[in-house]
Amino acid sequence: VQLQASGGGSVQTGDSLRLSCVASGRTFSSSVVGWFRQAPGKEREFVASMLWGGQTARYADSVEGRFTISRDIRKKTHYLHMNSLKPEDTAVYFCAMKGPGRNEYDYWGQGTQVTVSS
Repeated sequence: VQLQASGGGSVQTGDSLRLSCVASGRTFSSSVVGWFRQAPGKEREFVASMLWGGQTARYADSVEGRFTISRDIRKKTHYLHMNSLKPEDTAVYFCAMKGPGRNEYDYWGQGTQVTVSS
């Protein structure tokens, strides 16, 4: 599986962005797709995840209520809808996927930069 992320950009506080991640290769309903981010000088952190089958969305506390993860099976794409963006959301965002029953994410996209200015 290969993942291709896109959709980052430079926005103002309170703006919205939608990140996309297209998967090539085989996916399963029990695969997990997710988003992580890494800010300068910080470790990569979890943002959101969901089952490819559409259930069990999870979010980091810092984005709960502002970000929404979704997927389009037909397009083999998962999304991160980001609303009410804050400067502390500035980071490189990575999409990821792990296969059924896997504890670790096996596949990673290349990262897309999101910059939020005040």
